Amino acid sequence: MNAANFLQYIVSGTAYTLGVTLIALPLGLLIGLVLALVYVYGGKAGSRSMQAYSIVLRGIPPIVLLFILYFVVSGAINLSPFAAGALALGIVSSAYQMEIIRGAILSVDAGQMMAARAVGLSRLEAIRSVVLPQAFRYAIAPWSNEVAIVIKDSSLVYALGVPEVLRRAQLIGASNQNYLLAYGAAATIYFILVWLANKSLVGLEKRLAIPGSH
Repeated sequence: MNAANFLQYIVSGTAYTLGVTLIALPLGLLIGLVLALVYVYGGKAGSRSMQAYSIVLRGIPPIVLLFILYFVVSGAINLSPFAAGALALGIVSSAYQMEIIRGAILSVDAGQMMAARAVGLSRLEAIRSVVLPQAFRYAIAPWSNEVAIVIKDSSLVYALGVPEVLRRAQLIGASNQNYLLAYGAAATIYFILVWLANKSLVGLEKRLAIPGSH
């Protein structure tokens, strides 16, 4: 295999890397949003249960949960390696995204909720129309860190045989013993993906910045 085919083979694994990331991130965001609302507005019981969820999920290595989903749960619901990997990373990410959104909600001035209720909005309407739009803007900066983490953690699905970037680099390196070039190419791809994602989110944060918030 010549150098061009060598690199093309590794780069083609980016589709799997992006696929895992683009499933795990929105899944984690959806779950994290619901759990953050329970955390902030669910009273003591909600707060304590969400705190426990956060501690447990953040204390388990993502690859352990990935193995549990694939080797244990998939026996009942027939998960593919790709699906198990994306689902596991989404669940782990939900704990971190819950904390990000919770912090962002608490950053919104409490007077905003009081003003919304004073003009006749229900609590749910005030959360949806007043609190969350501002909270999401505050969350962009810390969320960019989670995006970078999920992109890099997507490499863990190689352990299940998913032919993403790291798995392909491993196979190429083993075939020609040029591990430096193979893993160097993989590292470059991950770096570019993280850099592009963070650059895009920095631009989004600037466009959506709340006047007077900085």
